Parts: sequence; C-alpha cells; structure tokens
Amino acid sequence: MGIELLGFQTTIANPVTLKGIGVHSGSEVEITFHPAEAEAGIVFQRVLADGRISEFRAVSSQVGNTDLCTVLGFSPATSIATIEHVMAAIYALGLDNLTIEVHGAEMPIMDGSSEPFIEAIEQAGIRALAVKRRYIRVLKPVRVESGASWSEFTPYDGMRFEVEIDFDCPLIGRQSWKGDLTPAVFKREMSRARTFGFMRDVERLWAGGFALGSSLENSVVISDDNTVINVEGLRYADEFVRHKTLDAVGDLSLAGAPFLGCYRSYRGGHKMNANALKALLSDPSAYEVVETATQRQRTRLRDMVAVAGTGHSPWSA
Repeated sequence: MGIELLGFQTTIANPVTLKGIGVHSGSEVEITFHPAEAEAGIVFQRVLADGRISEFRAVSSQVGNTDLCTVLGFSPATSIATIEHVMAAIYALGLDNLTIEVHGAEMPIMDGSSEPFIEAIEQAGIRALAVKRRYIRVLKPVRVESGASWSEFTPYDGMRFEVEIDFDCPLIGRQSWKGDLTPAVFKREMSRARTFGFMRDVERLWAGGFALGSSLENSVVISDDNTVINVEGLRYADEFVRHKTLDAVGDLSLAGAPFLGCYRSYRGGHKMNANALKALLSDPSAYEVVETATQRQRTRLRDMVAVAGTGHSPWSA
C-alpha cells in the first residue's frame, strides 16, 4: 500500500491549556499540554491537593478501572480518569511525546468529543524530533471474547479500525464504521462524535457517584421513548458507532507506540479494548517493533524494518 507513516517522533511546539468539568466528578478541571523530549512518551501528571505529583505513563500496564471510562492508576486518590478522548486526539494526530499536567481527578469532558483537544493541539503546533518513530506491527491474529462480544487484532498494511455495535434500542440498533486511520480521516469522520447515554440510566449513575457533570452540552442523551433529547440532534447519522470507534482509538493508543494492523470489535467497549491490547502485548510472537530504514521524515510501509535491542519498551511503565 502507499500509506505514509511518520518517520520521526513528534511533540507539540508550544504549551496549551484547556479548562472544563469532569463528566463523572462534575468538578472543574484544568489541563496543560507541555512539549516533551524524544523517548519520553505520553505522561500524565496529576497535581494533588498537597502539591505532590501523581505520574503515569499512558501505557497498557498503567490502566486500572475500565468500567465506564479508561483510568490510569489503581487508587482513586491518585488516579486520572476519562483519558480516552484526549488520547484519541493525541494518537490520531501522531504525537509521541507529551507531558499532560492535570489539576483534577479526570480529563475535562469539554463537548463530549475529541474535537476540542484536536483544536488545542493544532493551535500549539506539532514539531518533529530527531529520533526515529517505532511502530508495533501485528504478525498474527489475537482475539479476546466475552459472551457475545469480541475484539481482535489481525495483520494489515496500515492502521485500520472496524468497529460494530449492536444495541437493543431502535434508535441505535446495529451500526458499523470501517476505515484506515489517518489524521484527516479522524478529524473528518469521528473527532466530533460525542459520548452518549440513556435517560433510564441517569439515576443509577448519579447514585453511584458517576455522571455528575453529564449534560446535554457534553453528551448525546436518549430518552425513554428512543429519541435524542439534544436540540442539536446528531452530528453524524451514525454518531454512536463513530464515538465507539473514537474510544477504541484512544484505548489502543495505550500500546505506547502506534500499531500497524487491523483492530476489529463487535459490541466492544473500554474493557474489551484494554483486554485485547493486553493479549497482543503479552504474546511476543504476535507482533514486532519496526521503524523506518530511511532518514526521511515520512516513510512508506515497505521501508519499515524490524528493530531489536533498542533498550526501550514503549508499552512498559
């Protein structure tokens, strides 16, 4: 295939700050993206009330709870929740190194999509670094199942997502999105897709201390008679599956390096995405780490070569 890949690692050119509320806590949150050096990876730094810093690399081994969102860390006192929309934007735009300073327990929900984070990153600018970028190339199928749900990685010359959802709700029903992921595709086809939920679940979530910041400004809400309550309506006719794909992009970014392969899922979610990624990375025969054989800033798949003994494992803590 003629798909082009970034040959060198990147970071942002300038710091940029966003403010909003946490969708689950309902509390105000401020985050700042800071440039980082090559090989630093994506690092979240939560500033605690006493001034201490709780730090997590955005990698699979640091993922804790995945019930309602993706959480880095294993203790609510220090963890950072709802990272998937931020990470989807970072991953789709090809950022490798970034420090995210967080004043709060979760990412701000903004409008429920990745678009505000895309805009912030593009405002800050993206800068290439003088170190080659590595990719995780899928070599054989890896599949996980849970009841009727399943997810799998398969070899593919590119970075492809095939996501299908199936809801017992006439408004949603069975929807699918399939395509190769590029910055342009992500921005055009899924960056504006918002998180969604059902009115019938609201009281249960509130009782459990969740969705305290959820509103029609940051979520698509489906009424008991299966209609969209939001005055704006849907941004895409199939916004629901596009948001599920957006979530998958964010969750799989926790590989610690971009993957080359196809990710397919049926009735998946954060937990299924996390389990599939862990299954892939736990089987050394299922993937190889590759980088460009040339010194060009952009490269093609045919120019990628396997690397070993780099002394760096992008998905480790």
